[in-house]
Amino acid sequence: MDKKLGLGSLTALVIGSMIGAGVFSLPQNMAAVASPAAVMIGWTITGIGMIFLALSFQHLSRLKPEIESGVFGYAQAGFGDFIGFCSAWGYWLSAMLANVSYLVIVFSTLGMLFDSPDMMLFGDGNTWLSVIGSSVLLWLVHALVLRGVQTAAMINLITTCAKLIPLFLFIFSALIAFHWDTFVFDFTGLHFGEQHDLLSQVKGTMLITVWVFIGIEGAVVVSNRARNRKDIGRATILGLLTALTIYVFVTLLSMGVVSTEQLATYQNPSMAKVLTEILGPWGKYIIGGGLLVSVCGAFLSWTVLASEAPFLGARDKMFPKSFAKQNDSGSPVNSLLLTNGCIQVSLVFVMFAGSTYDTLLAIASEMILVPYFLVGAYTLKLAIERKDRGSLFIVGLCASLYGLWLLYASGLNYLLLSALLYVPGLYFYVKAKREQQTRPFVGKEMTAAGLLTAAACIAVGMLWKGMI
Repeated sequence: MDKKLGLGSLTALVIGSMIGAGVFSLPQNMAAVASPAAVMIGWTITGIGMIFLALSFQHLSRLKPEIESGVFGYAQAGFGDFIGFCSAWGYWLSAMLANVSYLVIVFSTLGMLFDSPDMMLFGDGNTWLSVIGSSVLLWLVHALVLRGVQTAAMINLITTCAKLIPLFLFIFSALIAFHWDTFVFDFTGLHFGEQHDLLSQVKGTMLITVWVFIGIEGAVVVSNRARNRKDIGRATILGLLTALTIYVFVTLLSMGVVSTEQLATYQNPSMAKVLTEILGPWGKYIIGGGLLVSVCGAFLSWTVLASEAPFLGARDKMFPKSFAKQNDSGSPVNSLLLTNGCIQVSLVFVMFAGSTYDTLLAIASEMILVPYFLVGAYTLKLAIERKDRGSLFIVGLCASLYGLWLLYASGLNYLLLSALLYVPGLYFYVKAKREQQTRPFVGKEMTAAGLLTAAACIAVGMLWKGMI
């Protein structure tokens, strides 16, 4: 049987990875930090930036077909083993936390549908009953992925098609119910006050917009499983344009149905409340059902993507060699166990810490910024080495500038927090290098590791003082 993935499966993997829980919470997430004007600017910046990032993936998959580790393989090829490992670790941690957030939002949605003031069974997805349900779903998907990536990809193709139906229904309904006066009322967000001007609002949208585009690299991460390498770039562009169109319509149309200030107060998934305003009580059940299908599909996609990171890292000698082990179906068993084991621990932590979907969203988005920036930087470096002043240089430069803008817009606190989360990964990197009987850090890598550790120490101090 052909276990390779074609264009349809790769495109569905990209769309399925991007369109998960985030789109169903976009109306409230955006309204809480930005006005319609800022949202339009934010989507324009993000859309252009993500197009250049997608074009970077397309160029690199064509120019460097021998690199089959995707995002972190490009970082390793361009900047050495340690930077490559940091990219792989950041990507894996982001994917792992994304899966935790998916499980949280699934049971938060069940809480929206079935909880009552007298009986809070699921709450915000962080009750003990939610954790038990999440754990059962987690290990069911674990068993499914062990049967092979091809099986998971086929199921993802089906769920991707199913999740688009309620999204298109929402867009159609919101288009009919849209009121221009509602949309332009307080168009620039005067209610936020002078301390949150238009630029601050635009910056506030950045982590949210990045969050809903995480997964754009889905086809690249599994490039070694593609039937035709040309399909990798095609799937990435097709998936990006589909998702971008849906996100823009969902966000802006919602602001024309409900005022921005009111929209900001809605419980997530806020799309359900907006559709309830249009269609009545059935609205929340339509969106709730769509979200459950969507998130379960995205959870499956991200289980595949997350487990690929340590597996490919081990194959490229950045992770311990034990993570390169596969079963008879070609699934990376140890990598999958590490990923889902950490998800299980995180679910328990979420219950005791009372963490919510929005908290996980911010952390997962921050962790992916460095890997994305390094893709653009490697494209730019390749253009300079090849003395290419054409499209390769323009794409690399614009993707790099977009990556830097994201790091700036996210804020210093989140950068320091991400540094703290990078430090535990050094254990795996040092162990991998000892297995190879080589020095873990060479030359500038020692300086980079020192700066990372120093930033983590600062983050610990700020956490201790309650500054983060």
